[in-house]
Amino acid sequence: MSRHRSRTGHVLAKRRFGQHFLHDPRVIERILAAIEPRSTDRILEIGPGRGALTAPLLERVDKLYAVEVDRDLADVLAPRLSEHPGFELHRADILTFDLEGVLGPRSLRVVGNLPYNISTPVLFRMLSFSTHLRDMHFMLQREVVARMAEPPGSKLYGRLSVMVQARARVQLLFDVAPGAFAPPPKVWSTVVRLIPYRHPATADIPMTFLEGIVARAFAQRRKTLRNSLRSLLEGVPEPRRRNLGLERRPETLSLEDFVALARVVREHGITHCPCG
Repeated sequence: MSRHRSRTGHVLAKRRFGQHFLHDPRVIERILAAIEPRSTDRILEIGPGRGALTAPLLERVDKLYAVEVDRDLADVLAPRLSEHPGFELHRADILTFDLEGVLGPRSLRVVGNLPYNISTPVLFRMLSFSTHLRDMHFMLQREVVARMAEPPGSKLYGRLSVMVQARARVQLLFDVAPGAFAPPPKVWSTVVRLIPYRHPATADIPMTFLEGIVARAFAQRRKTLRNSLRSLLEGVPEPRRRNLGLERRPETLSLEDFVALARVVREHGITHCPCG
C-alpha cells in the first residue's frame, strides 16, 4: 500500500499542503446553495482535493477547471471525473498557474477550500484578476475572513482588509466547524463570498502600488504614517500633506484615505511600486 493512501484507498492529507478535506454533506449542500451554479457558468475550483465539491458542481455546470497541486489527488480525481466533457484538470500550483489561459470571453467564477498556509497569497493573486471574475466563494480560516471584512479602527484591520475591500465586496456567509473536515483543523472556518467591483475606486492606481504603500504602513502600525512613510513623502509639498492624515496610525485610515494617499504620492514623483 502506498504511504500516501489509507486502508480504504483514500489519498491521505499532506501537512506540507495544509490539507483538510471537506466531507460533511450538509456543509457541501450549503456551499452549493450559496454558489447557485448554473449550467452556463464557467467555474475554476482551487484545490478540489477528493472531489467533495467538484462532483456535485459538475452535475450543475457545463465547464469546470480544477487546479490541484497534489499529484496523488489529481491522479485519483482524473479517472473519476474525466468522462464529463466539461471537466478540465490541471496539475499545477494556483500561485503560478496560467490564469489568463482560462479566463475566456465570459466572466469566470472561482471556488475553493483554501489551505490556511497559502490563503493570503491566493487571495491577492485572485484579486489581481478581479475585473475578469464574476464572484469568488472561499472557505477560509475564520480569523482570516474576519480580517478581510473588518472596518477601520480595529486591531484586526490591516493590509488584508484594505486590499480585499479595494477590489471586492465581502459577504460573510456561514461558519464551519472543524468536524466537517478530515483531518479536522484546530480552528473554525468561514465560507465567504467576494463580489468584484465592476469599477473599483482604485482603478487608476496599479494594484501593486497601493499594496506597497499599505504594506509599508502596516509593517510599522504603531508609528504614524508621517514616520512609516517618510521616504515616500519626501517629494510631497507640505500643503499637499495636510489633508492626508499623516499624524494618524494606519489602522484608523479608511480605504478611501489610502487611495487618496497613493494618488498624492504618485503625483509627486514616485511611480514605481514602493514595496522595498
